[in-house]
Amino acid sequence: MKANTRLFGEIDIPEEKIITFDQGVLGFDEYKKFTIIFDTSKETESSISWLQCMDEPELAFPMINPFYVMEDYNPVVETEWLEPLGGVTDENIVIFVFVNIKSDVTKLTANMKAPVIINSDTRKGAQLIVENTDYEIKYNIYDVVQRQKSEKGEC
Repeated sequence: MKANTRLFGEIDIPEEKIITFDQGVLGFDEYKKFTIIFDTSKETESSISWLQCMDEPELAFPMINPFYVMEDYNPVVETEWLEPLGGVTDENIVIFVFVNIKSDVTKLTANMKAPVIINSDTRKGAQLIVENTDYEIKYNIYDVVQRQKSEKGEC
């Protein structure tokens, strides 16, 4: 399937890479079909991926693996919210959090309160609000990312 994107131009997305969000994502519930685009030249877990809408070229959300910025991340959601995704298991669950990229990179934040949960077997996804009261909507991740890069010798 061909997709026009603002950030990546026209790209060809195999049908098996399309993820359906029956409820859309928060604030964009009319859009249901997305794909994940990532930089294949940077296959590190710290790399930003993009949740690209298949129907609206302008709609793409930067996201990151939450465990990279918070090793003990353990989102708690009601089981009933996961049911529409199909049988979610430790083996097929994929979790991302949206990143808020600002011109001042020291203000880089991630929304730990509303992760994107995907069942890789059914290719169904949802953005859910977690019950964890200590997770922030604007969790500053700049220092964490810099520390991780330094530990890997990337800085």
